[in-house]
Amino acid sequence: MFENLIFELRRKGITNKALAALINCSEKSVQNKLSGVTEFTLSEILLIQENLLPEFELKYLFKRAEGA
Repeated sequence: MFENLIFELRRKGITNKALAALINCSEKSVQNKLSGVTEFTLSEILLIQENLLPEFELKYLFKRAEGA
């Protein structure tokens, strides 16, 4: 699970629906990616960081939670 990413998205009021629209996938796919069931692609990672959370480093945003 990407706790930092989820926290920062929610803090900015960015919904799973908005994230899905940005990376061109379904909301279910976003849920799976955020929970670590499926992987983000490099292009999705860059879109998220560059367009939604440019003030944060990728290493912080996409750090996996302990035990995940």
